[in-house]
Parts: sequence; C-alpha cells; structure tokens
Amino acid sequence: MSGPLQGLKVIEMAGLGPCPLAGQLMADLGAEVTVIERAAGTDRSTDINNRNKRSVAINLKAPGAADLVLELVTQADVLIEGFRPGVMERLSLGPDICLARHPGLVYGRMTGWGQEGPMAGMAGHDINYIAQTGLLYMMGNAGQPPAPPLNLVADYGGGTMFLLFGIFAALWERSRSGEGQVVDAAMIDGVSAMGGVFNTLKAQGLWGEDRESNMLDGGAPYYRTYETRDGGFISVGAIEPQFFAELVEKAGVPAILAVRRDDCATWPEQRAAYAEIFAGRTRDEWAAIFEGSDACLVPVLRPSEVATHPHNVGRKAHVEVAGLLQAAPAPRFSRSRPGVPRPPVPAGVDTHAVLEACGIGATHRAKLVGAGIIPAD
Repeated sequence: MSGPLQGLKVIEMAGLGPCPLAGQLMADLGAEVTVIERAAGTDRSTDINNRNKRSVAINLKAPGAADLVLELVTQADVLIEGFRPGVMERLSLGPDICLARHPGLVYGRMTGWGQEGPMAGMAGHDINYIAQTGLLYMMGNAGQPPAPPLNLVADYGGGTMFLLFGIFAALWERSRSGEGQVVDAAMIDGVSAMGGVFNTLKAQGLWGEDRESNMLDGGAPYYRTYETRDGGFISVGAIEPQFFAELVEKAGVPAILAVRRDDCATWPEQRAAYAEIFAGRTRDEWAAIFEGSDACLVPVLRPSEVATHPHNVGRKAHVEVAGLLQAAPAPRFSRSRPGVPRPPVPAGVDTHAVLEACGIGATHRAKLVGAGIIPAD
C-alpha cells in the first residue's frame, strides 16, 4: 500500500458502522489494517468499508483465542473495537491486558453512549444518539416529527471522525512519550461537540428551538430546498449578502421580497413566494442559469447521478474497484498519494498468511486449527 499512513499497523475487531469506516479510511491512506472476524467465509465483495484490508478469522470464544489475538496486537500500532462496554474484557482482550502486553498500543474504543454512565450498557443507534444530544429535535419541518438525517451524524460524524481524531492525537502523543493509551470515543460526545455552533447562536439570541424557524434549519427562504417544475429539487444556501444579491438577480426575486429577507416574521410567506418562483423552471434549467455562479444554488442530485456530474468527473471523485463504483480515497495529498483501492476479500481469507507473517509457523497453525481457533487453510 502507498499513502501517508504506510507502515501504520491496525487491528480492527469486526463490527458494523463507525469502526469499519475508520479502518477503511486508514487503509485507504496506506495503513496495514487487519480485520479479526469471528468466522470465515462471509462474502465481502460489495462491502466497500472492507476494501484495502486483510481478514483473519479467529473463534474468539475458543480457549486460547485471546492469546493468539494478543500475538497480533503486539505487532500493531492501533487496535479499534466497537463492542458494548465490557465485551472485550470478557474476551480477555480489554485494554489493561493489551497494554500490559504492548505498552505502546493505542486502543481505540467506539461506542454510542461511552464506556461509563447510566446508559453505557444500553443498545442504541444513530437516531438515538442524536436524540440524546438535542440535535435531532432541531431537524425537519415545522409541525412534523423530527426527521432522521440518515445515519451520518452520530455513526460517522460524531463516531468515526472523532475516533480517528482521538487515535491520531494519541499517536502524536506517543511519538513524544513512547506510551500508548485508551481512546474512549462516544458518539454522543462527538455529536455534542459538532453542535457547538448552535449553542453559540442560542447564546447570541440567534437560534430558537422551533423547527424550521432558523437560518440553517430550512426556516430562512434563502437556505432550503425547493421543488422544480419537473419534480426535481434545487438547494439554495445564499446566506452572505453578496451571494444573496446574485441569487435575487439570477432567479428574478422581486425587490419587494428581497428587502424583507431578514424579517423572520414573514419567512413563511417568503418561502411560499420562492417556491412559486423555483417551480417555474426545471431543475436542470435552474442549474444552467446558476452554473459558475456564487449564488449558492445547485441541483439536488439523485444518488445515481453523482458519479457522472461534470465536477465529480473532473475531480476523479469516484473509482471503480472490481466492477463496483465507489468514492475515491480522501483526503488528497500532494506527495504521498494513495493507490487505487483493493477490493474487499472474503472473511478470514488471509488468516494463515497473516499468522505466518507474524512468525506463527505451520506446526503452530495446525494446532490452532485443531483447537477450533482458526479455520483450516
């Protein structure tokens, strides 16, 4: 693998959501990521989060399995796991054991609620974590229940990205102290940090709790989506005065309407007027009118249109790997550029090759197979 993380060795305990993406992003940038699966054979050919990774199958409940995992951990820089609190401890792979064996290990833990607290042991999903932070209440249309923003905010924003941030902060600290540590990344903590701007706006008297009544929640007529004549949609985000002026000019917004843009009491009336204006043309007609403009108006693309959009084509934003179209590695680097991603491999396919590379010979591996800890080659 090439990329800025070449030489970084990561052990990923197989799971769902935030950890697999964290592992993928590190692997995309050149890290050697080995996923520990509980069983072999699962087809991963369409699982983009498992690209660029190696896969080892270990029956973690078999006697002696923890010792095998610890042999892999001693040769790694980072371990990431996304189980409920206490699971890794019950597997005899908790941070105390791992760090005693490898004091320089960065041990990344990913949960929704955190490692402690009254709700730490509860199940949950993205929608629950953003509900707990108050941010879900702010999303959606007035008079309707809050609308879930897919599972992007807690799982991947407050989860994956804060886990990675914590890992690299710990690696930086290790470069000076020589010591590893535990990174406790909780989605509710990450999401709360992401919501700081709204606390600022509230403190300044610029944000109310009612949905669709604020500048960034669809309340402002100049920051929302509108339906077009053909049933498509356009997004409008003309916040700054100079951008708004360009929107007014190109869209033909009447001056009597434009001068009231900051009169919040008339926003519902203004939104209705804007909706009528944008319903007068098709989505692509509006896109052509605003092409190259600073008015912050772009079409809302369907997922099937994204890869062929001229800008995405120009940036080579997508790659095809084993016939599957997917996002190219990100971010980009001027020197240590990542290579083309490798496709995902079946679960456990690299078990014997990885163990051999770690110094575990054929005789020892045969005993592990006989004990039911690893699958036969």
